[in-house]
Amino acid sequence: MKRTEHHPWEPFIPQNTKILFLGSFPPPRERWSMEFYYPNIINDFWRIIGIIFFDEKEYFVNKAEKKFKEKEIKEFLTLKGIALYDAATEVVRLKENASDKFLEIVTPTNITALLAQTPHCTTIVTTGQKATDTLIALLGCKEPPIGSYSTTTIAGRTIKLWRMPSSSRAYPLTIDKKAEHYRNLFIKEGLL
Repeated sequence: MKRTEHHPWEPFIPQNTKILFLGSFPPPRERWSMEFYYPNIINDFWRIIGIIFFDEKEYFVNKAEKKFKEKEIKEFLTLKGIALYDAATEVVRLKENASDKFLEIVTPTNITALLAQTPHCTTIVTTGQKATDTLIALLGCKEPPIGSYSTTTIAGRTIKLWRMPSSSRAYPLTIDKKAEHYRNLFIKEGLL
């Protein structure tokens, strides 16, 4: 029998949050290189951010230890006003791997409560199909094409929902093509 997993971390919410990124759920603990979001060393999220903001793919990677640089990542997010959490607070893994395809969402994240902690946030970004599907089901809004957004209203606030390509290497797009989509998002949202 599969067990329910509870999210291991609190939402990361800087005071000046402008954008909230939502993945699906952290991978199994044995795949973590740090105790923070997008911890799998073979996930390209932090490399995409390195390419866009520092013109260096490995900017947030400690190659010697095969870990991400958690302190530098948190400082960067705080400076830019980027919050991180996931679309689910409880899941069941149908297979013991990191694939979203085998995640069953038990409890989706309370988006209204999360946004209540981020009064200046007008943009939510999903980083994969599972997160997008979960949010669309919760909000009842139109699914945006990859690299674009749709708008919805949550608790009286107009929110842009951007859908980005997954940062997983299993997603069939090169890291440079993914970075183009993310770069466009950051330019349009005034962070670049």
